Amino acid sequence: MQEKKVTGYIKPFIPRMCGGFAVKLIGTLFDLGIPWVLSMIVDEVLPSGDFNLAITWGVIMVLFCIGAWIGNVTANRMASGVSKDITRRLRGDTFRKITTLSNRQVDKLTIPSLISRMTSDTYIIHQTCSMLQRMGIRAPIMLIGGIAITLTMDPVLTLIMMTMLPIAAVISFKVKNKGRSLFRRVQGASDDMLMTVRENVTGVRVIKALSKAEYERKRFDKVNTELMTKEKTAETFMAMVNPMMGAILNLGLVTVIAVGSWRVYNGDSEIGKIIAFMNYFTLIHQSLMAITRIFTSISRASASSGRIEEVLNSPEDLKMEMPGENEEEKVPSTAHIEFRNVSFKYEKSNFEMNNLNFAVNRGETLGIIGATGSGKSTIIQLLMRFYDVTDGEIFIDGKNIKYYEEAELKRKFGAAFQNDTIFKDTIRENIAFGRDNANIELATEIAQAKEFIEERGGLDTEVAIKGADLSGGQKQRLLISRAVAANPDILVLDDSSSALDYKTDSLMREKLRNHRADTTKVIVTQRVSSIKHAETIIVLENGQIIGIGNHDFLINNCEVYREIADSQMKL
Repeated sequence: MQEKKVTGYIKPFIPRMCGGFAVKLIGTLFDLGIPWVLSMIVDEVLPSGDFNLAITWGVIMVLFCIGAWIGNVTANRMASGVSKDITRRLRGDTFRKITTLSNRQVDKLTIPSLISRMTSDTYIIHQTCSMLQRMGIRAPIMLIGGIAITLTMDPVLTLIMMTMLPIAAVISFKVKNKGRSLFRRVQGASDDMLMTVRENVTGVRVIKALSKAEYERKRFDKVNTELMTKEKTAETFMAMVNPMMGAILNLGLVTVIAVGSWRVYNGDSEIGKIIAFMNYFTLIHQSLMAITRIFTSISRASASSGRIEEVLNSPEDLKMEMPGENEEEKVPSTAHIEFRNVSFKYEKSNFEMNNLNFAVNRGETLGIIGATGSGKSTIIQLLMRFYDVTDGEIFIDGKNIKYYEEAELKRKFGAAFQNDTIFKDTIRENIAFGRDNANIELATEIAQAKEFIEERGGLDTEVAIKGADLSGGQKQRLLISRAVAANPDILVLDDSSSALDYKTDSLMREKLRNHRADTTKVIVTQRVSSIKHAETIIVLENGQIIGIGNHDFLINNCEVYREIADSQMKL
């Protein structure tokens, strides 16, 4: 796969940028001509006493000013348009790439960092593209053009001025190299702060309920102070540049004025040239400061580009594989779902699952129960190939899930997860979720959601973001409706009925048996009643299967399951 570079997003816009540069060049040349016209008026026109000539040159100077203004404003508007379009494409591709990252890659990059790269880093790229177009042509032309014109006017003063330029160039080069590392640290600290803010916003009710607001404020203060310290270090370093450049260039200006006055006194130069020279020196000064700001901006953008490219160039982690040469020698799977000698380990975690073996036939129900952290949801994520197994194989319809196209595999599933998302949209759209084949009416009936939906005004009623205006049970029934709406081959319910009362839960399971008899159900739960009638029940503990069978078998042969059942059902 060819690596994507942020600079590659600029290439399609080079023709438009060249047009903007051309307009900017014209405006800059008009700017450069103004001091020269002024020196002509002072040294040649006014001493001649010709009023008409003075008016003519005055008009020329006004035209130069108007041309400079029109050229610069037009070029800046063109630069803004190009920067906007570049950033839109970059942000769009970054978003699309993020949506294709595997869970393992998201775990590594972290969600707050991905949000920061999508927003802050792309905004920095936008600012830098705009500045480079606005100042990238103007500053060098002003610098080179100013030196060239002053050389024709007074070579001696120009040479004095140019002695300051190498020092300014060295400072700019040092700034660029040091700035990149400093701003990368700042952006890393910004990710940490965003993570803390996200956790607090998401868990605000828990924080208030447990009176932990002060604790969270201290935790935020810690990451905020760390970010502030790194920002202060970076900004302090950058802030030293302008005064240093200013001091060097002002020293040069004082020297030029002193030598220029001495040359005028001796008759080696003229007042108009000295006035023009001072104006050109100011333009050159401003150009050097602009170049320094460009280097500062490039330092920020370079750090941001690296972070964005890390996302864009993330390899496809869960690619479709082809069967190996010895595939035919393996015993074929006849079950709808089969885990065969499956092992798995998360990165940066000691949790492991070893040697999982079980099979479920089409239309049957698999129940998964166990303590928190035992690996229940992990089995679901492996089945849906959010992660790849470390060892072993998972089969659906006798075919290793690695041999499915991603879209084909995902179409087999309907899933409702424990902490699923409800969008700020109508109930209808939240259930259909863009699927044309969704049977919404039947789905709400199966999920026991029809009654409360009608009470709220029907399917076209809008719900708040994350379903903030719904109760816990209403949210779960809406999510289950979404999962069953497209009649999937495999229905996954990951602790998605915990907020339902026992009667509603029982009615929902009865509807599933009646209307989705051919659908294989995988139910992760803490309730024995939700999986009591499942053909196969797995009892997990610390990533290991410690019991497998139906309810009656486990009651008699699995102590952990029997204890759970006794505590819940009072058997």
